[in-house]
Formats: sequence, C-alpha cells, structure tokens
Amino acid sequence: MKKALAPVAALLFSASILLTGQGLMGTLLPLRASIEDFSTVSIGIFGAGYFLGFAVGCLKGGELVQRVGHIRVFLAMAALASAAPLLHGLVVGPFTWSLLRLLNGFSLAVLYVVIESWLNEHATNDNRGVVFSTYAMITLSVLAAGQMMTLLYDPTGLQLFAIASVLISVAAIPIALSSSPSPELPETAAVDLRGLYRISPTGALGCLAAGFANGAFWALAPVFTRSVSEGPGLAAWFMTAAVLGGAIAQWPLGALSDRIGRRAVLIAVSIGAAVIGASLSLTGSEWGATTIGVLGACWGAAAFPLYTIAVAHTNDYAEPSQYVTVSGGLLLMYGLGATVGPIIAAIFLTATNAGMLFLYCMIVHLLLVAFVLYRRLVQRAPSKHPVPFADALAATQTASPVYEDEIAQDGRAWQGTTHGHREQHESIDHAHLSRLSIVGGKREESL
Repeated sequence: MKKALAPVAALLFSASILLTGQGLMGTLLPLRASIEDFSTVSIGIFGAGYFLGFAVGCLKGGELVQRVGHIRVFLAMAALASAAPLLHGLVVGPFTWSLLRLLNGFSLAVLYVVIESWLNEHATNDNRGVVFSTYAMITLSVLAAGQMMTLLYDPTGLQLFAIASVLISVAAIPIALSSSPSPELPETAAVDLRGLYRISPTGALGCLAAGFANGAFWALAPVFTRSVSEGPGLAAWFMTAAVLGGAIAQWPLGALSDRIGRRAVLIAVSIGAAVIGASLSLTGSEWGATTIGVLGACWGAAAFPLYTIAVAHTNDYAEPSQYVTVSGGLLLMYGLGATVGPIIAAIFLTATNAGMLFLYCMIVHLLLVAFVLYRRLVQRAPSKHPVPFADALAATQTASPVYEDEIAQDGRAWQGTTHGHREQHESIDHAHLSRLSIVGGKREESL
C-alpha cells in the first residue's frame, strides 16, 4: 500500500487541502442562502448549476490534460477554483451564485479527472478498491473538517469565504513543488458514454445513481437540518457526521470489495442507504441532535462509498490507456445525476416537506439495487448461440486493441477455409498471447 501511494503523496496532500476549502463552501453556501431567504427551488438550482459546470468539466478535462499535462491543469484549475469563494462573498444573489457555482463545478471536475486518472496509473485490480477507498477516506475526512469551519465565523460575513479561497490556493503548492513524475499524456481524450457503458454498465449506472442521491444531499441537507432546528449548529454537525461516517466506512468496504466482488458490496450499501434514508425521512423536531447525527453518520457510511466502489468496478475492466477517458466519463455520469438530482429533490421537498429529501434518496438507491440484480441475472443466463473462440476473445475486455485487430484479420483469413485449414491456424503465436491484458482469476464478467 505504501509503495502504491508514495508516487501520489503530493497529489493526495494537495487534494486534502483543496477539499477542505470545498467542504467549507459546500455547507456555507446553502446555509447562507437559507439565511438570505432564497427559495428552496433557487437553492436547488444553484446546486444544480455546480454540477452542470461539473459535467462540462468532465467533458473538457481530458482534452486539457492531453494538451498540457496533469500538473499544469491541476495548477490552473486550482487558481480558478480559488477565485469563486471570494466572488460568492462579494456578490450575493441567486443568479450570480448560480453562475459562480457553474464555474466552480467546472474547475473541480477537471481537478477530479486529474486526481482519479493519476491514482489509476498506480493501482492494480487487486488493490484498486483499497487505493480509492483510502483516497476517499482522506478526502471525506477533510471535507468534514471544512464543514466544521462554518462555526468559526458568522456565515453572513466575508471571513468564511476568504478562508475557503485561501485553502484552495494553498492546495496548488505541493503539486507545484513535487518532484514526482506525472502520468503519461493520454492518447485519446474524448468521453464516450456508450463505450463506458459497454465497459461496465453497473459501474456507469452506479456513478449516475450516486450523483442523483449525493448531489441532492450536498445541495439540500442544510435545508433539511434547518427544518428541524434553527441556526447553523445542527447543519454543521449533521453534515460532518455524514461525511465522517462515509470516511470511516470507505476503507473496510473497499477492502471487502477487493475480496468478495464490487457488485455484492454495491447492493449491500445501496440497501443500507435506502433503509437509513427511510428513517431520516421521518425525522421531526422532537428528535434530538444526537439521534439525527447518528442517523446521518450511518447514511453517509452507506451512501458515500457507492461512488468509489462503482469507479473501482469500472476501472477493473479498463485498459491503462483508457484511464483518463474512463475517469472523465464516470465523473460525467455522476455530474449528470447531480445536476438533475437537486432540482428533482427540491421540487419534491417543496411539494411535501424537507424530510422527504431522504425518501427521494431511498428511491434512487432501491432503483440501483434492482438494476444490479438484473445485471447479475443477465450475466448468469447462458448464451443460446455460442460464438467462435476468436470472435468471443476479441469482444472481451481482456484482449488488447492490437490483439483484437490481429484476431479480426485471422477471422477474415479463416472464412471459406476447410476444417483442416482451421487446425493449422490453431497454433497461435505465443508472442500474441503475451499482449493479452488478462487480470487475475478474481476478475468478473463486465457488468
């Protein structure tokens, strides 16, 4: 584990500082908007604005990395992200904040593309769950620290916005001074959602579902806490409890997914999040802060690891040359869900009450469970029309693109030959087989 993380230590340190500032902004903005009497729908809209920018950043992040490299992109986007908090504090209004959140979402998405593709360069299928869970555990912990910073100053002042800006700016320093080499530039940068779905339907839809649920949580959870108790205290503690719960659960769930398979863990955490979400939807003002905090921690422990496990599941089937585009595609799936999720949840809350936020999340998680179970049934169904060995091998994710081309050429050569001729072709050059990127026996059928 130390050997795998050593080359990206500076990256993880920078990400920790960066996300401390992001955690502060994530709680501060909905809280300040609620104090300013922004409508619930307008809060949902500027929350969705962040993820709309996030989606655009996912589409363009790979192109930027391909053009100038990982380090330069990280430094540029950190500078851009540091400007947004100050502008939020200087100009307060729903329309302005929506535009600024879009800008912030774009810069953060590109930063995530850099971080996650960089991590994938140093992970294997045997430890990817642990590596990504360690990364998520670190980042969620600092997100919680950032959220607690809302208690340092009055949220109606400029101080908290300035602190967030400083933290994001300082995050560029470890990367700028690091001597660790950055990953190679990707050969392709365009995001292909159809190709991503072919690599892993479960991973792609898992990230989408995480976006629907977690995007609504980040945008509207402070509104939920204000419906239970006035003042910023409960919002800070509830958000912190949820994030810490997610951070604590990341590593053991990631290690478990390395042992028993990603899909089983995806199903378990989705069911757990649905059950806890149903409990939170019944929360009333008579519930104590401790009870609400414990439920929030349990919900975070189930809901937040969903994305990282889905990412690890997808990258189990991706080639090294696809890591940047796969990271961008998965983040885009998350961003699309998180763009629409806050708006749907805000309308749902307006029509009912703030506690229905977690009923909405429960529905999302149960739909994901149904999809993963469906995929497992489809995988186990035997094929009624077996295909030739060469065609089957070329269609799998275990053959390299070079070898697939050679198989295709061999296939054309085999057409019209007799059975005797085919036997001659069965002595495939062992040099070809060495190009196969076959993962260990624990690799599952692509779902």
